Amino acid sequence: MVNATQSNSTKGGDRIDRRKRILDAAEILFSKNGFDAVTLREIAKLAEVDLALPNYYFGRKPKVFEAVFKRRAKLLNDWRLDALDKAVEAASPSPPSVRAIMEAYLKPVLTGKHIPKPGWREYYALVAYVNNSSEWGGKLMSEFFDPMVERFLEQIKATFPNASEADMLWSYHCLSGALTLAFAQTGRLDTLSHNKLKSTDLQLGYETILEFCVAGFEATCNKQNQIIKSKG
Repeated sequence: MVNATQSNSTKGGDRIDRRKRILDAAEILFSKNGFDAVTLREIAKLAEVDLALPNYYFGRKPKVFEAVFKRRAKLLNDWRLDALDKAVEAASPSPPSVRAIMEAYLKPVLTGKHIPKPGWREYYALVAYVNNSSEWGGKLMSEFFDPMVERFLEQIKATFPNASEADMLWSYHCLSGALTLAFAQTGRLDTLSHNKLKSTDLQLGYETILEFCVAGFEATCNKQNQIIKSKG
């Protein structure tokens, strides 16, 4: 016989399971079809829950979309910030090198053990979609990722104190674009390489993206230092 405590616990577990299934289903559909083409009915059907539950648990479709986007964002932020803290500590009292900063930003998200696990390919595709969207990019990327990005920009500024804000931010923009395209995993690399490369092989791409971004920041953000040295 199931007592009241066990019954309540079971109900709680069922509720959590339904919420997870809804978010998993929404993640798959939004990453594949974008925001506009997906309905709450389709999400409920894929999640195998009652039609009313997505709205009941999360609200209207924009709120479901935001809940999906938010769910894994904190993990990515925490991994990167932890890596950045270690880089700063290792370099102290000097600021960390741009390579150490770029490694902290890129390595946790491109080489982590989480990548092959269920849901992460879809979430990365969703981040790529949002970051490339004039409707969602400014809102969701700013809300969930800007505090983390600002920490990295502070370290870039410490490493390149004479860099202009424009050079620093446009360099970051290029970094974000490269990472967005990697996250999208469109298969473009597969086509261009005649299937010698796979766009899903993020770990292989990590070293190239790292070198590209390090060189880019050094070339743009170090310009003023080079001018000062040449005049000196």
